[in-house]
This record gives sequence, C-alpha cells and structure tokens, in this order.
Amino acid sequence: MMKQNHKVKGICLLVLACLFLTACTAQKTKTTASTSFSSSEEEHHLLIAAAASLESVMEKQIIPAFEKNNPGTTVEGNYDSSGKLQTQIEKGLEADIFFSAATKQMDALVSQNLVDQKSVVPLLQNQLVMIVPRSSDADWKEFSDLKKAEMVAIGDPASVPAGQYAEKGLKALGLWEEVKAHASFGTNVTEVLNWIAEGSAQAGLVYATDAASTDKVKVVAVLPEDTLNDPIIYPIGLVEKSKEKAIAEDFITFMQSKEVAKYFEDTGFIMNK
Repeated sequence: MMKQNHKVKGICLLVLACLFLTACTAQKTKTTASTSFSSSEEEHHLLIAAAASLESVMEKQIIPAFEKNNPGTTVEGNYDSSGKLQTQIEKGLEADIFFSAATKQMDALVSQNLVDQKSVVPLLQNQLVMIVPRSSDADWKEFSDLKKAEMVAIGDPASVPAGQYAEKGLKALGLWEEVKAHASFGTNVTEVLNWIAEGSAQAGLVYATDAASTDKVKVVAVLPEDTLNDPIIYPIGLVEKSKEKAIAEDFITFMQSKEVAKYFEDTGFIMNK
C-alpha cells in the first residue's frame, strides 16, 4: 500500500512538472512575440516647417493621411512666413522638411547646405489675387482700385513671399508707391487674410488658395501672370540635419502622390508639372 502511494505521488509530481514547463514555454513565446511586435512598431517624429498658406490642407488632410499610412509616425507642422522659417532653420530649428511658398527662401537654404539640393521638388503653383470683405459694397474690379482703399493689407515684403510677389506685381502695374503709402504689412499671409475677412482692411492681396479657404472674402481680380517673370512656386525639400531622413524622404514622396494631388487641387493649388 505504501509503495502504491509513492507511485501515485510520483505521477502527480511528474504531471505538475509538465504543466510548469508548458506554462514557462508559453510565457516565453508570448514575451518573444511581444518583443518582436514592439520592435517592428518603431516610433518616428517629423517636424515640417511650412508656409502659413499650407496650414489648412496640411492639418486637415495630408498629415492625417500620412500618419494613417505610417503607424508609429507623428507629424508636426510649424507654420509661418517662409522668410521667418528660413531664419529659424538657419538658427538651428530641428525641422526635417522645409515647404516654402517661394523658391527664394529654399534656394537660400540650399546655398548654405542646410537643405539637400537633390531632394528639392518644385511641387505646387499658386496665384496672387486681390480680395475685399464679402460684406463690402465697393464696386472694385481691378488692381488700380487699391488706390481707393483707406487701408490695404499686404504681407511684409521683407519676409513674406506673398508680400514680395505683391510688391513685384504692383511695381509692374505702376501702382506700388501709391499703394504702399496706405498699406499695412502682415507677418504672414494668414494674418493678411484675417484683416480683410474681419473688415480691418478694405482690400488686400493674398494667394488664391487663402481666398478660397473662407466665405468672408471675395476675389475681385487676379494678378496678371506677365507681371511676374516666374510663376509662384512652392518647393519642398529635406533639411540636411534631419535625424529622420528615411521617413522624411517617404513624406516627400507621398506629397507627390495622386492622393495628395487631389487634396491640393481641391484647395485651389495647381500641381507643378
């Protein structure tokens, strides 16, 4: 009888040992799988220094679409005038991508080896338009009517591409000196748009895409193409000091896709062929 009890105890111990080993193996497999999964889900963070006129389409459509296609990647936009963004990058802003509203600022950074020249893509075109508040009853139809406004809102030509284009276009039309005398210069094109939408300024010059972003203004004239020697180009490029070059290059490639082209075109931009 004693012998039989020892035999039963031995069998029980053997069963317990097998169960223990099985549990350990399962836990090890679970841990390995978990480690493998987490290593494949690497996290990336991109900072894009982009012109203020790009904020709406970037934040509402393009960035969410890219993040959805690239799990683990977050994209942050830093929006302002291209001139200010240029200065920030020169002073060490840790941006991965520069998306300018003009080639001037991009070329300046390329010449300083702060943006990779080979990565630069002249992605978009835009137009400069004259707008007035939607509530305005002024019968203005052309740029010469700017002389009638008490205050004209324009981007600061010192740092805002829209202001630089405005100055160049109005000079070609022989209107600059007269308009400048009663102009208020905004720090970026979004600020200019808001002044006109709120009625603080009776008229102003912004990009066609900005005018299309709100129903508080109306377009009364489009700057003739022959007043500018070159079209208004928005280039995008990789910042040399980026620590996320691989994913940043993926983002620039994504910006050239048909999906993104639709987002831009729906906003009023023209894809630069």
